[in-house]
Amino acid sequence: MMEFRHAPSIWADFPELAAGVALIAGITATGRSATLVASRTARFYASADALLADASEADLPQTQAWRRAFARMGLKPTQYRCASEALLRRYRKEGALPAIHPIVDLCNAISMAYAVPVAVLDADRVTGSIEVRYASGTENYLAFSGETEHPYTAEVIFADDAANAHARRWTNRQSALSAVSEETTTALIVAEAMHESAAADVADLIATIAAEAAAVWPAEVQSGMLSAGQPVFPPRGVSAPSRR
Repeated sequence: MMEFRHAPSIWADFPELAAGVALIAGITATGRSATLVASRTARFYASADALLADASEADLPQTQAWRRAFARMGLKPTQYRCASEALLRRYRKEGALPAIHPIVDLCNAISMAYAVPVAVLDADRVTGSIEVRYASGTENYLAFSGETEHPYTAEVIFADDAANAHARRWTNRQSALSAVSEETTTALIVAEAMHESAAADVADLIATIAAEAAAVWPAEVQSGMLSAGQPVFPPRGVSAPSRR
């Protein structure tokens, strides 16, 4: 059974972290799902428009919190942006985002509405479980260029049991290895934030994703919040949805 967790060192070094997870089994890219998602994301784009009407994506408290975290990791925040900042920046410049896959399009719209980074992974492309931890430098990361990279030592990554890095620089860049495709049936969705109202915002975001996914697909959805006291999803003794 897949588990998702943060290493104790992550919770110790970033006590302000709020994290939520959803596992959604039974999604498809065919049929009416793309049309349904397109009709349901309008309000999230409107929320993103409202955010950007008052401030740039860089000035939002959600982004500022991630910029401080990136600086603590030794990263230049204007060179490496968290995923939500990058999405909002592209949306502000281009006025739209490209369609990728209904579940990704849905999560991207919700990510922008909350200004919180959301990772969407094909759960069947993950070996065993995922831990957000500091890299040893020996892990393998498959870039979208097709090249295999190795994270820097002590870089925060999403690592599975086979030492595959499914994300580099924490919320900066996902791996092509677990990118959602037309064959994806089960998605692992992770939202993380560090701003003042992060716990409430992430809980609301994850509940929104779960509700929207259930409205689009006849999917089995399990979701929850993580903390230093409850660092594992799903909680021990609770079964995750079966992968289809």
